[in-house]
Formats: sequence, structure tokens, C-alpha cells
Amino acid sequence: MKIVRFQYEHSISYGVLQNDLIEVYTGAPFPQPGRQDNIFEPAGRQVSLKDVQLISPCPASKVVCLGLNYRPHADELNIKLPGLPLLFLKPSTAIIGPGGNIVLPPLPERIDYEGELGIVIGKTAKNISEQDYAGCILGYTCFNDVTDRVAQVKDGQWTRAKGYDTFAPIGPCIETAVSPFNLKLETHVNGERKQSGNTCDLIFGIPRLINFISSIMTLLPGDVIATGTPDGIGPLKAGDVVEITIEGIGSLKNPVVAFNTKSLFG
Repeated sequence: MKIVRFQYEHSISYGVLQNDLIEVYTGAPFPQPGRQDNIFEPAGRQVSLKDVQLISPCPASKVVCLGLNYRPHADELNIKLPGLPLLFLKPSTAIIGPGGNIVLPPLPERIDYEGELGIVIGKTAKNISEQDYAGCILGYTCFNDVTDRVAQVKDGQWTRAKGYDTFAPIGPCIETAVSPFNLKLETHVNGERKQSGNTCDLIFGIPRLINFISSIMTLLPGDVIATGTPDGIGPLKAGDVVEITIEGIGSLKNPVVAFNTKSLFG
């Protein structure tokens, strides 16, 4: 099923997307802190997709990202492949949902799109074996690892380059019924295809990633692992619309806007 999170009539709810209708659900698909009675089930009503605002489907405490997890991407950056998965984090404040504005920094030099498959964690996970990886996964989503390419090179580490507010678009849904091992992934900017890859080309596959990351840090319900981007990265400018599409999941579309106070807070 395609789990969505949406705002409707000043409240935020979860539901399941069925064509152009959302079956509204009570509770949440993740365990709720301090609650033993969370029940995720149909509430007995529907709303039209056009009447709601979709937001990020998962309130992640962190986004764990993979660098250089497709060989052609490493080649285009002229960077040697890592011997182990190369991890970095995006803060929760970087997360936006479908349709949310990607806000360029005040003095942008080169801000790039990076279309990726996102893994959504469904329950607390620590020291998970490769054989048991699937038990902690709720589903999969589209992710855009927006990156300040100049800062990435200048700093030598990637926190600033990857961590700006709005630099982690996620959505439109969490697909719980798709196999992640052979999915076509494309990125379009203003309708023009820029990236085309397949998750079968991941260097470090999903079982390995879950095993490796959970041996380092505890993964919490709602956390997202962004699995890396194929080749074809490129710059964005104000006025662009970037769309990440993954087979079997859907499309994540976000406009790009110049920095101003209203673009972030109004």
C-alpha cells in the first residue's frame, strides 16, 4: 500500500492512497513514543487527493545518506570508490514533502539534485543481520539529496553542503509492497530527463546497508536511509521544478526558489 501523510482542514493525518482518493487512517504506521495503544487502521472515510496537502510521509529523527553508491556517479565526480559504505547525515530540519519549496542558500554557487531510493524504517533497529534486514523496513520512498556542490568540495566533509533547510525532499508516499532490488529511477528538471538508473546497480545493497548502519547507530521508526544517486547529477536554479520518479513508488516533485525570509517561513 501507498501510505501518505497529509494536511487537511488544519490537521495532519495518515492515509492510504488509492488512485485519486485517500483512505484516512487512525493512528500512525510507526510506534508512537509513550503510547501502547497506537492502532493504524481505516477511519471509515475518504478525502480527495486534490483537496489535501501531502507532506513528508515520515517524521524522521534523521536521514542517513550514502555517498558514492553507484559506480558511474563516483566516476563522474572522479572519486575513488569507498571500501565501506560512506555515510553522512541530514538533519530533520532539512526535510520537506511533495510540492515543498527547495530554497536556495542566500549566495548559491552550484546546488545539485540527486535522485535516490529512500528506505523508511518501521521499528527500532540495532545490530540487524543482513538476513533479517527486511523486518525493520516499513517501505520505500523517493528522495532528493539536494547538495551544495561547491561547499562539498571546499569543506572536505559534507554537513554544510547537505544540511541546509529544505535540502531533503521526501515522498510522495511510503510504498510497502514493492521489491527494491530492480527499480528504475529517473530525475527530470523542467520535464527534461537528467538521471536514469536502476537500484540493481547499487554497490552496497540494502541488506548490507541495514546491517552496516544499524551496527553504528540505532535506527528509529520513521528514519530514512537514502541509498545513493546514479550518474547524471546537475545544477538547479530558481524557477526550476525537479521531479524524482521511481518505478512502483511514484513521483516526488518540488519547485526551486530563491532565498528570502518568506520562502522559508511564510
